[in-house]
Amino acid sequence: MVASRKQTTPEGGSPLSRSRDTLRKLYHGSTPTAFRFQVGVIVVDLMIVAFFIATPVLRGTSSFLWLDYTVAAIVAADLGARMLAANDPIRLLRQPTSWVDLFILVTLLFPETLANLGFLRILRLWSLSRSGTLWRRFPRSAVREWRDASHAVINLLTFLLVVTGFVYTFFFRNNSGIAGYVDALYFTVATVTTTGFGDIVLPGSAGKLTAIVTMLVGISLFVRLAQAIFRPQKVYFPCPRCGLQRHDPDAVHCKACGQILKIPDEGD
Repeated sequence: MVASRKQTTPEGGSPLSRSRDTLRKLYHGSTPTAFRFQVGVIVVDLMIVAFFIATPVLRGTSSFLWLDYTVAAIVAADLGARMLAANDPIRLLRQPTSWVDLFILVTLLFPETLANLGFLRILRLWSLSRSGTLWRRFPRSAVREWRDASHAVINLLTFLLVVTGFVYTFFFRNNSGIAGYVDALYFTVATVTTTGFGDIVLPGSAGKLTAIVTMLVGISLFVRLAQAIFRPQKVYFPCPRCGLQRHDPDAVHCKACGQILKIPDEGD
């Protein structure tokens, strides 16, 4: 009896262990199969973001709930797979990107009850930008050079879409469909850029407060974007003593701890 049990036990461990190992290789590996899988995940994520952007237009259609629950199943499967692939699932759950994905999953499971919070689903774009999968396949030097600027662009785009969804939900829903969404987007862009054409304004004190907050946050994000694009060029080289990564191209010593640096020349 004991011998038969040993024969039925796979050498690679339990089915759960093998599944976790397979998922870990797919999500974090560098093989051609893992690359194709990671590209597929990114494409699906971008399609989900497109669905979230189009939700105000699709909400009144007969197929909306089917699409909504299909996306919910995909998001739940992705979350579950990432949890299995993680070395420390509890640490993964503590990350803000996981909180965002869990919140999005709840809004997908209860689309009617939480309809007024549906505009926050676009935060999935921000979550995607923080994913290591999105950047892993780019050359390390190129990623490090442009990642800050890319994050700033995505932060601004996410903010524009979130505010557009908020304005549409609470001020333009009566003007349903694409026309109402375009009006909300037009107001958001005009407010963030502080041009304020004045032909579309939000009524009441709530509308004025919305415009004020949009302008303040939008200006801050524009400043952050300008800093990321136009600040002096830095090189990325981890200091062996303190770990500081950003240094001047001709730096000899680390600004933080004074450690002597041996930064390789471009192309070395």
